[in-house]
Amino acid sequence: MAELEVGQHCEQQHCRQLDFLPFVCDRCSGIYCLEHRSKDAHDCSEVCLRKPVKSERTSSYKCTYKSCKAKELLPVICSHCEKHFCLGHRHQSDHECEKQEMPKSRLVVPQQVFNETVATNPVPLKKGRKGARNNATAAKVALMKMKLHAVGDRSIPQSERVFFQVFLPKGKKEKSRPMFFCSKWSIGKMVDNAASLLNLRNDNNILASKKLRLCHSESGSALPMNQTLELWIANTDCPLVSGGTIILEYLDNDCVKLESTNSYME
Repeated sequence: MAELEVGQHCEQQHCRQLDFLPFVCDRCSGIYCLEHRSKDAHDCSEVCLRKPVKSERTSSYKCTYKSCKAKELLPVICSHCEKHFCLGHRHQSDHECEKQEMPKSRLVVPQQVFNETVATNPVPLKKGRKGARNNATAAKVALMKMKLHAVGDRSIPQSERVFFQVFLPKGKKEKSRPMFFCSKWSIGKMVDNAASLLNLRNDNNILASKKLRLCHSESGSALPMNQTLELWIANTDCPLVSGGTIILEYLDNDCVKLESTNSYME
């Protein structure tokens, strides 16, 4: 009766042990016992016979801003310089766009921009005890209260923090929240930061959707997204004052201001 041979012999020259559960080397494809299964134990010197598995890589778009290494799955292209950027550098002021028209004077030009923005709905300054001076005093008192509860990016230096009572879009359960932003930020970056901290829907990168805009609390005008906060603080007629109020609201693409701001303040 023929003997039934089970298992295989180790291919190590001085071993040849019969192993019922032999091991196959993934480099040289040799068959070895438990003792000689490692590459060092059987002096493996053969090249890998298996073809490397190619990983499927999803195409991504690298940010072209200076040393930024961020990538996006979808292209984020500046409509002015037509370069790729990440979401954090998508605004002109954030990536120092070469096509952006920088003001010659930080005081004169913002004044002209503000006048053009609110020309259709001028806000007259009040006189007497309820005038501009009283408003500034009230803002200082409000500022001290805001600093106790305001939320924002804690990495912003104290000297660059600007505080606002931010009124949320209509329909939200919470009416307003005290927040602080960096004076060097663009209006667009302020909107993105507020939306993230307050868990608001932000479809500003979707062309057909309503845009989340930051509006002046008195005139209702939507502030230009590519301008910086410090330009509006420097305005002398009706500036954004630390301790004051601003409004976040969803507006249609062709809408430049709110119909009324009174309903937010009630």
